[in-house]
Amino acid sequence: MSALIIDELPTLTNPALIVAFAGWNDAGGAATHATQFLAARLQARRFASLEPEEFYNFSELRPQVRLRDGLYREVIWPANEFHYSRSATAQRSLVIGSGIEPHLKWKTYADAILDLSRQCGVNLVITLGALLADVAYSRPVRVAGFSSDPAIAAQFQLTPSRYEGPTGIVGVLNDSCRRAGIASLSFWANVPHYISATPNPKAALALVNHLQSFLDFTMDTTELRAATTDFDSKIARAIAENPEMASYVRQLEARDLQEDFAIEPAPKSQEGGGNGHANGKDMEEALQQFLRQRKKKDEE
Repeated sequence: MSALIIDELPTLTNPALIVAFAGWNDAGGAATHATQFLAARLQARRFASLEPEEFYNFSELRPQVRLRDGLYREVIWPANEFHYSRSATAQRSLVIGSGIEPHLKWKTYADAILDLSRQCGVNLVITLGALLADVAYSRPVRVAGFSSDPAIAAQFQLTPSRYEGPTGIVGVLNDSCRRAGIASLSFWANVPHYISATPNPKAALALVNHLQSFLDFTMDTTELRAATTDFDSKIARAIAENPEMASYVRQLEARDLQEDFAIEPAPKSQEGGGNGHANGKDMEEALQQFLRQRKKKDEE
């Protein structure tokens, strides 16, 4: 039995699949926030999903229960859902996927997404990711792109990734696309390692803007830009009241890193320790505590 569930198969024009996965490849929830924003803003219609039973250890990623109509509790399972939009651009329809990195059967999981792509006639897969990095929150979010397709890489002057090491489901899916002869492209946003607030609207906005530029369409991002302004303001207040953190951010601003950051993070950076900064975790915890206290005061 296939894990892919298609409720209806839409008729699409030259479609591209945009997909992101919560988990290791999604620092600050930026990538999945970007796809969810796209689906909502474009009023994309849900048409397919993946059956979660064979991909997750439910003792690690537990289902949730919600009260419905005050009468009964409904179980909500981990979701991998796909929506389509014909309205974003005249040249392309979009298939937008938002999922969760699986615990099990990664090859089967990737094959299910490729099966969906083939049935929809997708000729380009765009994966989104976000990684933790030693960057100043006050600077524009840097987004790197890479593609295993030589024509795409040459046309958009994308630098090949030099990363070697552990990978996530984004890396597996991109490799599966290459083996299947489907063009693929990946955009990655960097997120300050000392800010683990989720979602990170600033990084999500940077990914959305890159998608608009690459696919040549425009959409209303007012809501996401407003969330970014509010997010930056709260972080600025928190850092200003922590001298050690303020000093660290000034160092990052002065460095204004010019070297490329590695596509795909090392496990250490995703655990919140930064790239060699022993006090990164302490600063992150101090910042999160301040933001919680600020939120509590605002609610009183």
